[in-house]
Amino acid sequence: MTRIWKAYAQASLILRVSVALVLGVVIGLVGGETVAAWLAPLGDLLLRLLTFLIVPIVLFTLMVGVNQSREGSAGRVGGKVFGYYLTSSALAIMVGLAVASLFSPGSGMTLDENASFSVPENPGVVDTLLNIVPDNIIGAFADLNMLGIIFTALVFGIALLKMRQSERQHAMGERLYGVIEALNEVTLKVMSGVLHYVPIGVFAIVAETVSQQGLATLLSLGDMVVVLYIALASQLLIYCGIMRLFGVKLRTFFREARTPMATAFATQSSSGTLPLTVNAAHRLGIPKSIYAFSLPLGATLNMDGAAIRIAISAVFAANVMGAPLDFISMVQIVLIGTLVSVGTAGVPGAGIIMIATVFAQVGLPIETVALLTAIDALVGMGCTALNVTGDLVGTSVIARSEGEELQEEFVEEAPATVKG
Repeated sequence: MTRIWKAYAQASLILRVSVALVLGVVIGLVGGETVAAWLAPLGDLLLRLLTFLIVPIVLFTLMVGVNQSREGSAGRVGGKVFGYYLTSSALAIMVGLAVASLFSPGSGMTLDENASFSVPENPGVVDTLLNIVPDNIIGAFADLNMLGIIFTALVFGIALLKMRQSERQHAMGERLYGVIEALNEVTLKVMSGVLHYVPIGVFAIVAETVSQQGLATLLSLGDMVVVLYIALASQLLIYCGIMRLFGVKLRTFFREARTPMATAFATQSSSGTLPLTVNAAHRLGIPKSIYAFSLPLGATLNMDGAAIRIAISAVFAANVMGAPLDFISMVQIVLIGTLVSVGTAGVPGAGIIMIATVFAQVGLPIETVALLTAIDALVGMGCTALNVTGDLVGTSVIARSEGEELQEEFVEEAPATVKG
C-alpha cells in the first residue's frame, strides 16, 4: 500500500487529473447513476476542501502581497487588472456573438410551449458595488463574499504596511507581519496536501456529471454545445496571441495552467479552483504582490467563458424564436452582458442566472432558458475552464507589463508543492 501511494504521489499532478477525467467519463457512461451516486461524496469532499481554503488563501496571500508591493506600484497594477478584465469580458462576448452568428445555433428548432423558467434573483451592479464593503467581516467570510474578503484583506494589508513604515509602530508591525506571513506559509502547506486529493475528487465529479447528463442530452442540443466550444477555443487562441505579444512563453504557461484548467472543467467552480490557480501563478514565478490581488478578483469579476455563453445563448434564443439579432441588439448584449458578469458568483449554476438576466433586459424569451438548463453542466464545464484560464492569462500579461520575468522551470521552494 505504501508503494502504491508513493507512486501516486510522485506522479505528475496533471497526469493524475487527466487519468481521473478519462476514468470518470468511462465510469459515468458504464456504471450509470447508481455507481455515480456512490462516488458523489468523494466529489463533494473535494469541493469542500477547496472552498475551505478560499478564505485563508485570499486573506493571507493578499495581505502579504500588499506588503511586498513596490512603492507606488499597487495602484498601477490595480488599474491594469480592472482594465484588462473589463476589456477581456467585452471581447469574449463579441467573440461569442461572431461565432454564433456564423454557425446559427438553434435555427429550425421550435420552443416547447410548456417550457417555463423563473428568473433567479441577480443582485445588480449597484448592490454588488455596495457589497464590496461588508457590514460584517465574519459574515463576509461565512458567505464567501469574494469582493468583501478582498476589501478586508486590502484594508488590513495597507494598514499593516503603514505600521511597518511608522517609526513608532515599526517593531509591532514587523512582528504582526511575521505572523501573517507564517499563516500564509501554513495555508500553502495545507494546500499542497489537498492537491493530492484533487484527482480522486475530479474522478468522482466527472462520473456523476456524465451519468446524469448522458449522451442523449448532448445530442439533443448538440449544435449549441459544439458552437459554444468553438467559441471557447477561439478565445483561447486570442489568449495565446496576447501572451505571445507580451512575451509569455506558451509552453511554460500551459504546463502550469493545465491543472487548474482541468479541475475547473470538472468542478464548474472558478472560486473553488482558486487555490489551484494561486499555486499555478506561484509556480509560474509571478510575484505574490500581483497574483494575490488579480486572481481572487478575477474569480469574481473576470468571467470570459460565461460571457461567451451569454452571447451564444442569446443568438440561440433569437434563432429559436425565428427573429435573428440585429446590430443594436448585439451592442446591447455586449454592454449588459459585461456589466451582469461583474460580481456573479463563480459557482455551478451561476451562468443560468446571467443568461436569464440578460434575456430579461434585451427582450429575449425567458422560456428558452428552460432549454438551456438541460445542457447547463456540459457547457458550464468548458466555460469555467476558460474563466480560470483567463484569470491566469491576465495575471501573466500584467506581470510581464510590469517587467517581471516568468520562470522557465519551477524549482521547489518551502513550502513544498505538488509536482505539476
